[in-house]
Amino acid sequence: MAQVLEFKLPDLGEGLTEAEIVRWLVEVGDVVAVDQPVVEVETAKAMVEVPCPYGGVVTARFGEEGTELPVGAPLITVAVGEPASGGSTDAPDGPVTEGTRDTPAAADGKGSGNVLVGYGTSEAPARRRRVRPDRPAPAPVSAPAVPAAPAVASANGGVRTAEAVDGPVAVISPLVRRLARENGIDLRELTGSGPDGLILRADVEYALRAAAAQGRTATATPDPHPRVAPGTAVIAPAPVPAPATAGTRIPLKGVRGAVADKLSRSRREIPDATCWVDADATELMRARAAMNAAGGPKISLLALLARICTAALARFPELNSTVDQEAREVVRLDHVHLGFAAQTDRGLVVPVVRDAHARDTEGLGAEFARLTEAARTGTLTPADLTGGTFTLNNYGVFGVDGSTPIINHPEAAMLGVGRIIPKPWVHEGELAVRQVVQLSLTFDHRVCDGGTAGGFLRHVADCVEQPAVLLRTL
Repeated sequence: MAQVLEFKLPDLGEGLTEAEIVRWLVEVGDVVAVDQPVVEVETAKAMVEVPCPYGGVVTARFGEEGTELPVGAPLITVAVGEPASGGSTDAPDGPVTEGTRDTPAAADGKGSGNVLVGYGTSEAPARRRRVRPDRPAPAPVSAPAVPAAPAVASANGGVRTAEAVDGPVAVISPLVRRLARENGIDLRELTGSGPDGLILRADVEYALRAAAAQGRTATATPDPHPRVAPGTAVIAPAPVPAPATAGTRIPLKGVRGAVADKLSRSRREIPDATCWVDADATELMRARAAMNAAGGPKISLLALLARICTAALARFPELNSTVDQEAREVVRLDHVHLGFAAQTDRGLVVPVVRDAHARDTEGLGAEFARLTEAARTGTLTPADLTGGTFTLNNYGVFGVDGSTPIINHPEAAMLGVGRIIPKPWVHEGELAVRQVVQLSLTFDHRVCDGGTAGGFLRHVADCVEQPAVLLRTL
């Protein structure tokens, strides 16, 4: 007899608690193999294809494309094993079983091989299967719901039953609970749009927008004719804010939402300062042209700047640090994971080159090319976007000279590089036209003082003007 297994949205790592369904890769009735990707989701970090650890026939899908699901919410159910005689795998006879004991991979003692957090890649210890005979299999979101109690209007425009008012609140994500608590929203008044009535963040945000549009507040409505004692000054009530201006509203979610949260946190926590200097990049451009003329892989300007960064960080390690606020300590890191800002159709992302300090210029160029292509196609993994210790921001590609960027929290510094353009410059005592670039360093003033930051930036400028300086550290 076939067993129906429920596959839930796994923990995708890096503290992610939810993901949005972008595209289903299977249909109900399709046969899937172990570790076959079944859905493409977008997290706050990247686009991820989620593999299913079960092999069998898909019997249900939960959530339409565009739906945001919390970690642990059902994704699909899969019928595994031989179907009952004369029966169909689309209509299972037994209860849904959780775990991997009945999967083909688990049957022969091997793991599914997937690498997502939340379920392993190797053989798991034997454990007793948990069966819930009293709990029916959850129905897909496409199935019509049959109300079992009188309907009551909910705060987010949906309809809830009387049972839902008195029963437990269908919320999994702690972020949703916190958002509701901070804004005075009673979750029992909401109707969830997720599977089995699960309340999502979008439901709470809808209720907040509806409350703002109607001019509602968390406090009780004041008496329009209050009784005032003689001789008591009358204070006019505060004016009710006007409804929000009409216009196109774009949700801050996915990559855009993650960027907004991170930049806001950086502004709140980091006392940053910026210094800058103009540098003559003529010799650096000549050195790059000579390297590329010698054959082999082309050396990008970004790779040369990255190599200069790692050399400068070796001399000024204070800028390759992070601040532990709880311990009130500056943590100086012994490895350089170099992030670089990249603008994509999905927004700003910062891929990270691991162990940049251990790579030469050619190796840095190859890794930049790989990560840039992955960013362009939207295939960066969460691991590609996290763990940076220092960021290189080449905003010169946008045709601008300078900037005071926001530090990529929890890093301590960011080097900015403007466009390289011909400018009049005094060279060897004479006025000449040279290739000039503006360099800027934004740094966390908690990790160092201006002298250290100025020394770092001056060393970078010296290497740009005289690339032979790098020979000292090769």
